[in-house]
Amino acid sequence: MAISIPDSVFHAAEALAKRMGMSRSALFRRAAGNYVEAHEHDRVRDALDAVYAKESSDVDEIPAEMQRVSLSKERYLKTPWSTCPCRKS
Repeated sequence: MAISIPDSVFHAAEALAKRMGMSRSALFRRAAGNYVEAHEHDRVRDALDAVYAKESSDVDEIPAEMQRVSLSKERYLKTPWSTCPCRKS
């Protein structure tokens, strides 16, 4: 198999492979594997995007309010995520 890449990428990959003690082929195999793995779920996301492009994902106000009032403030405040410093009081 032959691939074309810019000289700068080739030389950077060659230097990295040498520094990591592996062949260029091993480096490109690992890089391609990581790229494929990173995009493994793209089809699922694309399918969900297609569904939500047609269907609303908004929560109906009445059930949302019923859920909100049914949860006591004491129980709400004891949930682990409510103590997250990123949450505003």
